[in-house]
Amino acid sequence: MASRYLSFARHEWAALRAATPLTLDESDVVALRGINEHLALDEVVEVYLPLSRLLNLFVNATRSLHQATGAFLGELPAPVPFVVGLAGSVAVGKSTTARVLQALLARWPDHPRVDLVATDGFLLTNAELDARGLGARKGFPESYDVRALVGFLAELKSGVGEVRAPVYSHDRYDIVEGEDQIVRQPDIVIVEGLNVLQPPPPPTAGHAALAVSDYFDFTIYVDAATADIERWYVERFLTLCETSFQDPQSFFHGYASLSPEQAGDLARYVWREINLPNLTEHILPTRERAHLVLSKGPDHQVERVLLRRL
Repeated sequence: MASRYLSFARHEWAALRAATPLTLDESDVVALRGINEHLALDEVVEVYLPLSRLLNLFVNATRSLHQATGAFLGELPAPVPFVVGLAGSVAVGKSTTARVLQALLARWPDHPRVDLVATDGFLLTNAELDARGLGARKGFPESYDVRALVGFLAELKSGVGEVRAPVYSHDRYDIVEGEDQIVRQPDIVIVEGLNVLQPPPPPTAGHAALAVSDYFDFTIYVDAATADIERWYVERFLTLCETSFQDPQSFFHGYASLSPEQAGDLARYVWREINLPNLTEHILPTRERAHLVLSKGPDHQVERVLLRRL
């Protein structure tokens, strides 16, 4: 059976950069790098610059479609953002990918305003998760306020001047009460999260429900071998035990006193009982729904890019 994807080795993908200028330097890359990730400038050049060029072409093509619709209706189209959905496992590097794309896309002259929204802000509060018996399933599809997230995206795509998203604190491990991220008509919005490519639920009472992914103009899945993601997760957990978990205000401060062996055992348990089931049952099955897949090797470097045929 023919694949629905065009497959590019890294050097083949890099050639598609064409004349796209490099607008980041080494210090920018260091600032964008995630915990225990080894993002280098050459990866920005060979992987993310071609991707930013592709997205720029999609943004401009989508604007042309809006203008064509406006011409048909005899009215000026309302400005709406181009929305990119970015999915993948815990510890695979989604957040770094999102930050790099945000930085690169914001340097294109025709769409300088690029916002990044993490779906962590739409998790149910810890109190609500506990009340529903979902305290151990944070990150699973049922742990999100999907209705609120869909409402947020619907407002974005309706051209509402100011849209608010809740804010999540990884240190507090909970929603920050009374704090919002305000999104004011950006040119592009990147929505990053574990389960953003989930299909819509089955229709109820004859009415089809909308999915988060229905509001995306382009979707990306960050992929890697499961064994590599587990290793990255454990390594990140050990680093956090030595850094942010040392803060007495951290939700995870109790882990700061664990020995490396104890911390490693705990991280592997959490991976096995929570993150791996979420990946295999809910996240990985959505990979085929993405327009583009970034496939990483054991060193966190993107080795292959898959681009879905139109």
